Amino acid sequence: MAKLVFWISLGIVFYSYVGYGLTLWIMVKIRKKYFPRPIYADPAYEAPVSLVVAAYNEQDFIEMKIKNTLELNYPPEKVQLLFVTDGSSDKTPEIISRNKRIQLLHKPERSGKVAAMHRAMTYVNNPIVIFCDANTLLNKECIREIVKHYADPTVGGVAGEKKILKIGDDHVAGAGEGLYWKYESFLKKLDAEWYTVVGAAGELFSVRTALYENVGDNIILDDFVISLRVCLKGYRIEYEPAAYATEAPSSSIADEQKRKIRISAGAFQSMHLLKEILNIFKYPKLSFQYISHRVLRWTVCPPALVLIFVSGAYLAFESPGWFYLVVFVAQVLFYLAAIVNWAMEKNGAGLKLLYVPYYFVFMNISLILGFFRYMRGRQTVLWEKAARSK
Repeated sequence: MAKLVFWISLGIVFYSYVGYGLTLWIMVKIRKKYFPRPIYADPAYEAPVSLVVAAYNEQDFIEMKIKNTLELNYPPEKVQLLFVTDGSSDKTPEIISRNKRIQLLHKPERSGKVAAMHRAMTYVNNPIVIFCDANTLLNKECIREIVKHYADPTVGGVAGEKKILKIGDDHVAGAGEGLYWKYESFLKKLDAEWYTVVGAAGELFSVRTALYENVGDNIILDDFVISLRVCLKGYRIEYEPAAYATEAPSSSIADEQKRKIRISAGAFQSMHLLKEILNIFKYPKLSFQYISHRVLRWTVCPPALVLIFVSGAYLAFESPGWFYLVVFVAQVLFYLAAIVNWAMEKNGAGLKLLYVPYYFVFMNISLILGFFRYMRGRQTVLWEKAARSK
């Protein structure tokens, strides 16, 4: 029984973090060689777009965001700029109002980002809407790179890439977050090449306006749910790494933990809202990707890691041979490395060599904490923003 628990748990963790990407890579290679998919993306396609930016108390960054937005390389007459600042109590609305190209939407009540997005959608007058965060900067060709994919009628949305800015000698929060998003970008590229991106990131994503669905005002991961609702309508979410949003890393691991726990709580809420995707007979490709890329990592991997350790400890001392002992010692060293880096990071002296084990453990603990927060109903759409590095 201990061996069965050990190998099943190890297999799940390996598949979720390594095996799925390897499987996709092989399937994409085979499909490209024997069943190539026509490419309809047209760089000359210039549909009108609406750019929606939700900004809450961003007075320290908003002028840079406005400057960046106005420098985007796309015909100005084809871009509607909507900045929604609901609930902001600083000078963010005042600063935005100085620019006549931007349509400012503001009300004093704070209802959360998703409610602000839903309100902004009632003002959108173009067939494509692009969402991005107020604390990110976009590359100049961003809109053009996104829009070209809408020449394909099967594309219902386009996800851009999120990049974490490297600031000096990054601490564990910045380095870990940067590595994580590089890994996620690699998987998203494979996801899109096989069928569709499985959930967009709110820093930069777009959908056809006609496919946008008001998913309610109490959604924590609005970007994830909205983009997958588009997939449920039979459309694909394309991925475009040449359109990217850059943001600074969290200023500390404590601030990164706030984000990760909130995101984790939102993950469990999203799985409840999107439970129909689990029907692999109705949505074979989408369900395969959704379960492999998201569900296993969110729900099964954290307890599986515990089971690998516990069963591995038992087998190390009860099973003949050296294999299980070596595996158990490797686990102990891995978790000790995470603990050592945690202790050193508290004193501002973390080691880059130990960032990977630390951030891996940190993410899985955040998932567990996020699960309990969701079960207790303590995570709302209104949250304290995590501080970002200057």
